[in-house]
Amino acid sequence: MRSVSTPSPDWARPVVHWEIEARDPDRLRAFYQALFNWNIGDGPIMNIAPGIGAPEMGLAGHIRGGEHSRVNLYVQVRDVADSLERAQQLGGRVTIEPFDVPGGPRLAGIADPENNPLMLVQQ
Repeated sequence: MRSVSTPSPDWARPVVHWEIEARDPDRLRAFYQALFNWNIGDGPIMNIAPGIGAPEMGLAGHIRGGEHSRVNLYVQVRDVADSLERAQQLGGRVTIEPFDVPGGPRLAGIADPENNPLMLVQQ
């Protein structure tokens, strides 16, 4: 059994980049541009410019048990209900109906046209 050594003193390491891998990148580019108003570049690697209004202290996350092993993106939207309707019009589907986190925001889950999961977080 391999032992885990104690790391040297350091700060919590932030998430600094994310990626959406797609079988049909042009289709997902159109979906995300229309749904989230993202500025997405051209080419084999379509860069996505950062949005405004991110948490001042940076992104935070969590780990929870579930039926699948995957990474989920949580994207802030102005209105969850409107975004769910728009996602479906663009070829996505609702995976988790809207719910309120006690003391927190309203959330809902969608899958993009290639079935990648996303959580919507009401602004």
